[in-house]
Amino acid sequence: MEIVTRFAPSPTGYLHLGHAFSALTAWRCARQAGGRFLLRLEDIDAGRCRPDFAAAILEDLAWLGLEWDGPVRVQSAHLAEYREVLDGLAARGLVYPCFCTRADIAREVAESAAAPHGPDGAPLYPGICRRLPEAVRAARLAAGEPHALRLDMARALKAVPEKLHYVEAGEGPVACDPARFGDAVLARKDAPASYHLCVTYDDAVQGVTLVTRGVDLKPATDLHRLLQALMGWPAPRYAHHALLTDAAGRRLAKRDRAVTLREMRAGGMTPAACRGLV
Repeated sequence: MEIVTRFAPSPTGYLHLGHAFSALTAWRCARQAGGRFLLRLEDIDAGRCRPDFAAAILEDLAWLGLEWDGPVRVQSAHLAEYREVLDGLAARGLVYPCFCTRADIAREVAESAAAPHGPDGAPLYPGICRRLPEAVRAARLAAGEPHALRLDMARALKAVPEKLHYVEAGEGPVACDPARFGDAVLARKDAPASYHLCVTYDDAVQGVTLVTRGVDLKPATDLHRLLQALMGWPAPRYAHHALLTDAAGRRLAKRDRAVTLREMRAGGMTPAACRGLV
């Protein structure tokens, strides 16, 4: 099987050394196997993504000496495709509209004696809108009330009776437990589709065979495998790598103003020296 990897940053800021490590990991895996390395811009979040950040990503990767195969896939150019997937899930009764605000959810969780929590430690959605009578749901939709779309986890699991697993490089088969995500959001009120839906669809349509990404995303693989099984998409292999950290032991992140590649370049860093750091 041909090795096809990808680097899929969101253009919400400038790339830092952690991004370089992730991109180089995917690029090296593909090139060492004589495979293909793809570039994708995950720009669904219109409120945070900017064209100048997208342009800077291409510039920084070119400076690092990374070349990618084929055109760059830009998620915002494929909204109709994501909507088609969501419509297909809705036709099977596997998603439902959620009108809840954060305050609604917090209030419901506070009133629960033992609210279950997801992999990120946050309380799971308590199913408020899943329990709405159909007539009430239809009326609120007809009124144009803003809503998200949530996966009905119980129904989804019944639609995939076999036990799910994925193959992790160096580890082998890993059993999945998608139920721990509860009724996950597949389309937000302010975005046409969620990361979980877009990333699994894009990996399938682009023929990605090896997903290399940070270990912080490893738990999400359980949910991604469920979506792949529901939609009949192929399951790639996975290789979750360690995260780079700063001197204080914190993972490098845009929100913490990690030093960017362009700042390193302006300070005299060479591409070879940068690659040597990761």
